[in-house]
Amino acid sequence: MQIIQTVVVKQILTENSKKKLFDHYEAQKLQLQREISQLQFELKRLEKTKSFSPGALKNHFEKEINKRLEKEKLLEFQIEQLHRLPLGSELKEKEVQSLVEIKIGDIWDERIGQPTIIIKDGIIEDIR
Repeated sequence: MQIIQTVVVKQILTENSKKKLFDHYEAQKLQLQREISQLQFELKRLEKTKSFSPGALKNHFEKEINKRLEKEKLLEFQIEQLHRLPLGSELKEKEVQSLVEIKIGDIWDERIGQPTIIIKDGIIEDIR
């Protein structure tokens, strides 16, 4: 019988992976700033049309802007933590699903542990 099991994928922090993560966080931050600017522009444009209730309109746009500001704060925190992490640290990157073959007589705790795949600069380094 086969069952599906969750496998954790971890990345070993190297200079290369640290730079890629930093660039990724910065790109996300820049995208959020663009979205905030666009929302502010749209709010001003819609306020001039006077087709909508000004209070409700402003409230809706402020919620959307605040969501993006919170995401931006989280990214800044992640960037700060990335700078503090020493090279060689293991970062949980994601989880994937795997098929596991089990049969009568298998020891359950040994077959169904929490397997982990370790990646270093895009290359599988270890499977635990």
